[in-house]
Amino acid sequence: MKNRKEKKSSSGKFIAYENLDKIGEIAVYYGFVPTKSITINKSDLSIAKDLKSGDSVDDETEKHGRLPLHAEEKIALMRTYQEENMQSLPQPVMMYFKDPCKGGSKKDSYHRYADLEIIGGSGSIAEATLIQVARVMLAEEGYTDTAVEVNSIGDHDSISRFVRELTGYYRKHVNDMTAENRQLLKDDPLTLLSSCNDSCKELNEHAPKSMDFLCENSRRHLEELLEYFETMNIPYSINNSLIANRKYCTETIFAIVNTDPEAVKKGKRILAIGARYNGLSKKLNLKRDIAGVGISLLIKGNKPELRKKLSKTKRPIASFVQLGMDSKLISLDVIEKLRKVKIPLYLSLAKDRLGAQVSSVEKYHTPYVVVIGKKEAVEHTAIIRKNDTHAQEIVSLNDIAVHMKKVEAEYWRG
Repeated sequence: MKNRKEKKSSSGKFIAYENLDKIGEIAVYYGFVPTKSITINKSDLSIAKDLKSGDSVDDETEKHGRLPLHAEEKIALMRTYQEENMQSLPQPVMMYFKDPCKGGSKKDSYHRYADLEIIGGSGSIAEATLIQVARVMLAEEGYTDTAVEVNSIGDHDSISRFVRELTGYYRKHVNDMTAENRQLLKDDPLTLLSSCNDSCKELNEHAPKSMDFLCENSRRHLEELLEYFETMNIPYSINNSLIANRKYCTETIFAIVNTDPEAVKKGKRILAIGARYNGLSKKLNLKRDIAGVGISLLIKGNKPELRKKLSKTKRPIASFVQLGMDSKLISLDVIEKLRKVKIPLYLSLAKDRLGAQVSSVEKYHTPYVVVIGKKEAVEHTAIIRKNDTHAQEIVSLNDIAVHMKKVEAEYWRG
């Protein structure tokens, strides 16, 4: 993908990017690549129409209802992934879009600020990373009182079991429904479940919950995501009415909401919305299943300086290696500590095996590597290793930002 190529500056100290703004630099620190907005073509729109692309995700506090999780955008993204042979790139492919897709819906009541997408990553670290980056970006724009709402509809089998049970429940109460609600049930029971209509509220309070029908893998995926929230002290709640289009979405649906009471009164509760769309590749007749998950920030920028073009970022002098679930859980906090002092890392958070991570380290030829294994995670430390001499230091995570700032200064002076 041409716009994904890094341009090495003459000094070697910076990486030049196209399609990057100041706020997008946050995403770069977490491993995202600024990417030119994708164009939705007629074929994408046609496929989306067949998938009933009007999403069934509603928020009960939003008068204008549906949120933009449009199928045509994900379809265009998957098509581009295949056409540009992105599967040959290191996986997962992580993209930051400062501009929305071209040729998409013009009917959204929400302003699209930026989009983050991860394709080729099936682990819960993908959702955790998206939510972490989005919350940091929102905080930079002044949205500091936020929380996460999350739900899971599971894999295709989980969804089928849930929909059967939900349909049966609604049919038992069909005589109590309005004509409008009966039509919603006929169209799709999930649309009825996520409706913000007052006549549905009491009925939906006692409706079956999708999380009660999750298979073991889907349940584990959700539990791991909640572990990330707890480790990072992110306020969260389960929202059983947060439902995505089952024609192409699977597993998790999540929203970042504004918890500031005054903002909620003004109808500015939803700040970002995201979903996993593992099921989409089969709908597009691709050769293999491709995991995908993305989040859209739905705000207007409060600080114009954050949207100014940024032509380059610092080149990392260190790669990051994490071993075991405990170290993965604290990895995002470590990255944020270093981002705040402008220390970038080459990351491979989606990789679990040591060999795969070592290959990434060797690819980038960084002079240093930051290692957090099981022992370090328990002791809240990191190993800072110099690759040419194999000399290493053990550093407390409380001190890692100061330490790495000193290491970087000494390296560039030398």
